[in-house]
Amino acid sequence: MDDDRLLGHLFLGAGAMRAGSSWLHSALRRHPELNFAFEKEIGYFYHVYVDDSFLGDFRRLQLARDFCNASIDRCGGNANQARAGLRWTANFASRPVDDFWYKMLFDRPRRELYACDFSPNHARLPAEAWLRVEAKCDKLRALCILRDPVRQLWSDVKFHLRQEGRQDILKSLDSDEIGRCAARSEIREHSEFGEAVRNMKEGLPDGALKVMFHENLQDDKPGAMAEIEEFLGIRRMKHPPETLEPKTDESARIPMPGWFPGLFAEDAARIREEVEAEGLVLPKSWRD
Repeated sequence: MDDDRLLGHLFLGAGAMRAGSSWLHSALRRHPELNFAFEKEIGYFYHVYVDDSFLGDFRRLQLARDFCNASIDRCGGNANQARAGLRWTANFASRPVDDFWYKMLFDRPRRELYACDFSPNHARLPAEAWLRVEAKCDKLRALCILRDPVRQLWSDVKFHLRQEGRQDILKSLDSDEIGRCAARSEIREHSEFGEAVRNMKEGLPDGALKVMFHENLQDDKPGAMAEIEEFLGIRRMKHPPETLEPKTDESARIPMPGWFPGLFAEDAARIREEVEAEGLVLPKSWRD
């Protein structure tokens, strides 16, 4: 495919943290018209337009080390698959980190229509960034997935505490420690859905943005997949039910304590109002 602009057809997922983008990514990557990079989250546009240390040499090489290990672990003894992952990682570790570097991460072996990149950090891009990214594409499509801000925050807190090896706090439901974790700016910023939608609507042309709710996706996964395929203008696929089932991690079994919503009730109400102000109809569960 000969692209008039460097990035060609690009599909960016901008889902909230812990809003189901992983299983959506897993299901969509089976589509023959979509090409996902070897690793799910790259963060290139966040690096360019928000934090130029995000893919700095030190952090990028740390990630490359992890990606190398993942290439071996996931190959299942298939040497060709392992080599492909290692080649991709070598490209990821290269310099300079620019638009050509980013394009190199999507080889499109079957001449797929879209290069696809999912990252929650896309939801933190300013409107000007969306304008600039769109100018580099023949066609840009962005999917923003929102989740009830309190439930999203609780899920994100559990994820971070588990990643930090502090499961004991989750088991004891230590309200002080959990409250401090939830108050971290790097966690709270991922719940600013009103700001994210405003920036995307301001920076993207009509028809380039689709906003969906995690709760609706969970209720009708086949219907959600059909909506996304129609949005992208790609052929409809029949997705086996087993490919749409999300994996449940250990922390998901710990229910949200009754005192947790009260810690962030004011912010949650504000976020809900901001999302509604963008013309979106909230799922009923957001009000429960």
